[in-house]
Amino acid sequence: MSEHTISVNKSVLTPFNLVAGVILLVGTVITVLRFTGGLAAVTNLTDDNPWGIWIGFDLLCGVALAAGGYVTSAAVYIFGLKRYHSAVRPAILTGFLGYALVVFALNYDVGRPWRLPYPFVVQQGTTSLLFEVGACVALYLTVLFIEFTPAALEWLGLKRARTLVVRLTMLLTIFGVVLSTLHQSSLGALYLIAPSKLHPLWYSGYIPVFFFVSSVIAGLSMVIFESSLSHHYFHHKMDETHLRENTGVTLGFGKAASLVLAGYFTIKVIGVSVANNWHYLTTGYGAWFLVEMLGFVALPCFLYAVGVRDKNITLIRWTSAWTVLGIVVNRLNISLIAFNWQLPSDQRYFPHWMEIMTSVFIVTIGILVFRFIVTRMPILYEHAEYK
Repeated sequence: MSEHTISVNKSVLTPFNLVAGVILLVGTVITVLRFTGGLAAVTNLTDDNPWGIWIGFDLLCGVALAAGGYVTSAAVYIFGLKRYHSAVRPAILTGFLGYALVVFALNYDVGRPWRLPYPFVVQQGTTSLLFEVGACVALYLTVLFIEFTPAALEWLGLKRARTLVVRLTMLLTIFGVVLSTLHQSSLGALYLIAPSKLHPLWYSGYIPVFFFVSSVIAGLSMVIFESSLSHHYFHHKMDETHLRENTGVTLGFGKAASLVLAGYFTIKVIGVSVANNWHYLTTGYGAWFLVEMLGFVALPCFLYAVGVRDKNITLIRWTSAWTVLGIVVNRLNISLIAFNWQLPSDQRYFPHWMEIMTSVFIVTIGILVFRFIVTRMPILYEHAEYK
């Protein structure tokens, strides 16, 4: 056996690749079962609980955690913070993959996925929030794809096409911010129609605002989290500029995240106060609400501030991971845990293991595609011909 064959085998048969391969195999089997046996074959969804973990995690969490694209591009191109320019392409790529996987996951959740385009071409539902969300997500996914294409065009050597797309940067950024503001808030507005189903501590007339502000937190934290992982696993792909600016991005985004978290905590308290729901804090749901607010909002706000003050990069990076987890907790609280809270425990929804495995399958696909792109295209470095 040649040395080249041995090195290839070692690079392919890694623990990560083996685990990913098993997940892909299991996910493929579940996919076949889902599209041959229907939703009942792989889910615990019912008429009383038609939205499960595929909406709570794959959609609500996926859209929030993909917000780094519009947050970073707005900071650099609209607010002129050019020192964060090295973070734009990784953030755009993460956002593009996040939204693409949200649309991919919707095909599993919708009973008749081939009817997804119907609201646009057959029967327009222009008075529906879901129509607005769907339209904005579809348009923003298109915007993200165009924003991502310069890296692919540089890789392919298509200079003229790349130059044309780059000239559209400011227009695409403004369009992306407008679309993101609309659908991030509208996802929260969906729950305004269910005041009797969502626990009063999470239900509020301000829930669209809560969703939008928390998406900014998610975007800032995901940029730090993703840059930390990229710095660790793709350090060899980064050029001098990206390595030099990495610390500045972490400190700057950490400071912004601390300030937005403080604002988010304030408006959440105002929401409880306006509705006069203080008495619910003494219940079991109240205790869990305090865990979310103190453990996943106030604590990371404080840790981010300390990390920025002390220039403690490690603390900021760990705090970003904790904050991302907090966003997931918040979205699952609203969509699953605090939803239908008055139903008896035997009627409450709990996801089937195949639902959970499908979500893991989709996330794994995203990680593999991200790795494929950053190891081949100029995402973490500047192309030599486009300095």
